[in-house]
Amino acid sequence: MDEQRQAMLVLNGLRHVGPITVDRLMEAFGGDAVEILRAGKKSLLAVEGVGPRMAGALSGWRRHFDLKGERDLLERNGASFVIRGDPGYPPLLGRIDDPPVGLYRKGELVPGSRCIAIVGTRKPTLYGLKLAGAFAGRLARAGFCIVSGLARGIDAAAHVGALDAGGSTVAVLGCGLDIVYPPEHADLYERIACEGAVFSEFPFGRRADRQTFPMRNRLVSGMCEAVVVVESAASGGSMITARLAGEQGRQVLALPGRVDQVSSAGCHQLIREGATLVTGAHEILEELGGVGQGMLDLQLEVEGESRRVDRQLSGGEDAAYGVLDAGELLRLEEVAGRAGMPVQEAASALMMLELKRLVGKRADGRFERRL
Repeated sequence: MDEQRQAMLVLNGLRHVGPITVDRLMEAFGGDAVEILRAGKKSLLAVEGVGPRMAGALSGWRRHFDLKGERDLLERNGASFVIRGDPGYPPLLGRIDDPPVGLYRKGELVPGSRCIAIVGTRKPTLYGLKLAGAFAGRLARAGFCIVSGLARGIDAAAHVGALDAGGSTVAVLGCGLDIVYPPEHADLYERIACEGAVFSEFPFGRRADRQTFPMRNRLVSGMCEAVVVVESAASGGSMITARLAGEQGRQVLALPGRVDQVSSAGCHQLIREGATLVTGAHEILEELGGVGQGMLDLQLEVEGESRRVDRQLSGGEDAAYGVLDAGELLRLEEVAGRAGMPVQEAASALMMLELKRLVGKRADGRFERRL
């Protein structure tokens, strides 16, 4: 690692210790990060916006940041540190306000990749999971890189959808690269690192907290042309990503859902505020002017894809499935009541529908159709 890159690594680390105004410092010192770290307090204080605390942190940076230890961790974790101007640094990210000094990276982002973010709730419906994966897969086959935050729910479905389609995906973390959060995504993390890329602006050892997630979200939106929100509560973290995208001049697209579902409230709010309503991957491509090898396949809407479910259902199963056909989340008693059958018969029908993977039972005991 050359001296300039090492200095940038230090500045990045200090930036997460306190508010270091890196761009202003770089301008004052002719773009030379090494000179910034060599400068005395007097020279640093002469830079507009640099106070005694910041000058002290910069001039005494060795007390705050273990450069050798960080370099060893990079090597041990098979990671690299990319800075603005590097081929591996997402080009759109450098154009946002307050871009990261550099990024820790595992894996590779193909230079010139067009990126789209797919984000959403950590508590999705089966409908949301299905569409997130389908959108990601179809967009990945059209040549787009799918970006998300490795979170539970919609994020994970988007990553998996892109990978299963043989496409590229990027996970942006709200913690150091040596920490997998949530921990149950360890296998997915490794798969993304091998087949795509994992990014973080945080030094090794930094754990996720309420401050790091919004910082992560600004990177998710900042490296993408557009953000697609698939299910979000009105106050969900995906709403932060969408609003940051709007401030960064990115397109915001949202999938509509049921008006009585909490997980659709955020998407409906975004649509009211001017986000583009989308119901299929082909509509996203039309908005972005995207064409690719999979374009013919992408002309079909995700939810009406000329594939029929061969139900082969009994009368009770057909009645129960028909009740759920509108996409509602219903309890056993509600299914029985609407289907006009005894609760015991409805329970048996729903169990068979689960075995046939036509219906799923949520953790809260409600049922929803899968297809």
